[in-house]
Amino acid sequence: MITTIALLKARPGIAHDEFVDHYENHHVPLILSLAPAPTAYSRTYLPAPEERGAEADFDVMTRLQFEDKAAREAWIAQVYAPGSGVAEDEATFLDRTRTRSWVVDEHVTTVG
Repeated sequence: MITTIALLKARPGIAHDEFVDHYENHHVPLILSLAPAPTAYSRTYLPAPEERGAEADFDVMTRLQFEDKAAREAWIAQVYAPGSGVAEDEATFLDRTRTRSWVVDEHVTTVG
């Protein structure tokens, strides 16, 4: 398995609830309409900025898991192809200059 995480920041001026709603109800369906779904695709949102108690460089951590490197590369090619609409949609709710992503070495412990 190949796992990618991305740390994404909301664009300035968008409310936290609006950010989550757009990501879940518009962006995720757009992504899933463009390419076969990854093995896993999850979003972990930080609390709203006024509820955090500390500054953060991101608002959501996205985790994508693929069967192998070829599946990841094919997915990226389809999702970010010119004309896919992904970059334009991301510009409506993300500060794309602050997006960071990595392929990570994930270790999972299952208890019980």
